[in-house]
Amino acid sequence: MSMVLTPGFQFLALGVQAAFELANALKGEAYYSLSITSVAGGPVMSSSGFAVPTTRLDQVEPVDTLLLLAGLVPPPQQNEATLALLRAKATEARRVAGLCTGAFLLGQMGLLEGRRATTHWAYARHMREAFPNVRVEDDRIFINEGTVWTSAGLTAGLDLAVALIEKDLGRDMASAIARRLVMHHRRAGGQSQHSELLELAPSSDRIQKALIHARAHLSHPLTVEELAEVAALSPRQFSRAFRAETGQTPAKAVEHIRLEAARLMIEETRHPLDQIARESGFIDIRRMREAFMRQYGQPPQALRRLARAA
Repeated sequence: MSMVLTPGFQFLALGVQAAFELANALKGEAYYSLSITSVAGGPVMSSSGFAVPTTRLDQVEPVDTLLLLAGLVPPPQQNEATLALLRAKATEARRVAGLCTGAFLLGQMGLLEGRRATTHWAYARHMREAFPNVRVEDDRIFINEGTVWTSAGLTAGLDLAVALIEKDLGRDMASAIARRLVMHHRRAGGQSQHSELLELAPSSDRIQKALIHARAHLSHPLTVEELAEVAALSPRQFSRAFRAETGQTPAKAVEHIRLEAARLMIEETRHPLDQIARESGFIDIRRMREAFMRQYGQPPQALRRLARAA
C-alpha cells in the first residue's frame, strides 16, 4: 500500500495510516505494508508547513493499493510525466483511492470518466466544472466505483480506510478498528457529508447524550420523556435546554435523524419501504412519505429510483 503525497497535502490525511496499523495489530501480522511516497521522492511540504520524507513512487514494487493525498484546496494540474507515472502505478494496483481533494488527481489521470465520485463538499462545483464527464455526488462520505474510490473531506478519509479494510478482512475487523479509533459510529459511504447530529451541535453533554441515544434507538417512540430521562432532566427542563442549544424542538430533531437514517437505507439497501419505515421509527409508510415530502420534496420511491439509476 502506497500513500502518494503532493506538495501542500493536508497533514490530517496521513492519519488514515492508523487504521491499517491497527489492522496489523489486531490480526497479529503485517497484513498491510505501508509506504509514504511522492513522484519525485524526498521531503514533501504539507499545507501546515511540516515536511514529510518520502520514497520515489517508481521505486516501490509492487503496489496493491494506491492512496492519493492532496491539500485543503484542489491540486493544480499535474504535468504529463507525473500523470503518466500515477496512471502506470494505478494500472498495476488492485485499487486506487483519492482522499478528499485527491479525487482531483484521479480526474486529471482520466480514471473518473463516466464514474461517480465525491470530494470535499466545498469543491464539488469546482470538480463538476473541471471534469464534466464525472458524476460528482457532493452528499456522500465515500464512493466505491469498481477499483476506484473517492472520499469526502478530511476525516472522511478514515471512513474510506475502514471500508477498504472491511473489503479485505471483513465487517468484524472493520468494526473493531472503528472502536479502537474512537469513531462515534462507522459511516456508510452513502451517508450524507452533513450529519444531522453534527448540524444540531448541542453544547452540553446531556443533550448530546440524548441525541446519541435517539440515533441508536430509532425504533423506539423517542418521546420527550424518554430523552429527558437519558439526559437526567425533567421533560420541561429538557425541552427548554434542547431548543436553546439546537434551535429545534426535540420532535423536529428526532424526525430529521429518522429521515437521515431512512434515506440511507433507501439508497443503499433493497429493504422494502415498510421495513425501512419501521426500522427508522416511522409509524408507517404514509408517515414516512409525508416526512420525505416536507424535507426533500420527493417521496421515498423517487429517491430510490434515482439511487438505482446512478
